Amino acid sequence: MAQCEAFCGTAEQEQKLKAVIEESRSTPGCLMHILQEAQEIYGFLPIEVQKVIAEGLGISLSEVYGVVTFYSQFSLKPKGKYRISVCLGTACYVKGADKILEEIEKELDIKCGECTPDGLFSLDSCRCVGACGLAPVIMVNDEVFGKLEPKRVKWILDGYKEDAKR
Repeated sequence: MAQCEAFCGTAEQEQKLKAVIEESRSTPGCLMHILQEAQEIYGFLPIEVQKVIAEGLGISLSEVYGVVTFYSQFSLKPKGKYRISVCLGTACYVKGADKILEEIEKELDIKCGECTPDGLFSLDSCRCVGACGLAPVIMVNDEVFGKLEPKRVKWILDGYKEDAKR
């Protein structure tokens, strides 16, 4: 799965988005729902998708952009098939989460907030995943890995690389 340098949505994705807009537009406060659905369809919310939503709802692009950038659940950049989130909350940080983050950046050759060129992994940090007793913790999609040491990072990533080949 190669990453696009520019936005490369499909006609099928646009049809789905327009159907969501049409079915939701008469519901007051529907913007959040539409944005969530759009992110589900595209994986992120590039400006092109935001324009379709703004036009479909008859609102300004700046209003849509304001909501997208206010809520951390929305992403302006593509995410990888495997979304890694390193907890940098207090419990994780004092137990070495910064070293875990550095090791992941080194192994994947990307920085926090980036996606690997092949679209396999994206890397972000968060403030707390609610698993303080397992600190330091990372999440890969919905899977939690706790009590981590930097030397386990390669093993975890290699498992996902193998899974992607299947």
